Amino acid sequence: MSEKKGWGTTVLGWFVVRDGEEAAGGDHSAASTDAGTDALIAKYAQAPEAAPSPVTFADGVPLPATAGEAIDFPGVYRAAGLDDEEQGRIDKATALLRTLPLETPKEVKRQIVEASLKAFGYPLDQIIEAGAGEIQALQGYIELGQRKTQSLLGEGTTRLAKIEKEAAEVKLLMEETVKRQYELTNACNEQKLKVQEVLEFFGQDAVARVVRDSPKLHEPATTGRK
Repeated sequence: MSEKKGWGTTVLGWFVVRDGEEAAGGDHSAASTDAGTDALIAKYAQAPEAAPSPVTFADGVPLPATAGEAIDFPGVYRAAGLDDEEQGRIDKATALLRTLPLETPKEVKRQIVEASLKAFGYPLDQIIEAGAGEIQALQGYIELGQRKTQSLLGEGTTRLAKIEKEAAEVKLLMEETVKRQYELTNACNEQKLKVQEVLEFFGQDAVARVVRDSPKLHEPATTGRK
């Protein structure tokens, strides 16, 4: 088993697996955004329901309200019970690692960082505990978001089904109305032809005179006349 795969199982699949390997707990990579919106909705709606996380977040832990909104990671850690001192240990180790040249052998980096952290009074076990705690908190935050997402998608699917049903009913009503008007127009025109036969017998001039002189009748409206 490779070291990366071993790391992935060491902390119950919390670690992100790189180099094309699928991350434990589901693929939440940015590459997923290449898929269409409908495909993404289907993916998250059909994903296995997230198991209850062992992480208990304090009330009010925020989830991003909109796509692209920055996440307050220190706030997430605090909501998961990691205080600023614990977070500072990881921040210090991160800062030390980034000061070392990239070509420095890994074992040498480890010796330098461990010696520096001990000199600053940071016990290694506490740093490891804080780091694992942060990863656990992040995994719990992912699962919290997944449960919220699945809940909203379920509600959205129900609403869409209702809207689609209403739309189908409205469309049917519109079609029936148009059909009724079409039938009404045809029936009335058929009846007009029967009456028109009588009026044509008396002649156009006579009909025009009677219509013009009658207080009950109005000359037919014409279009296009200025």
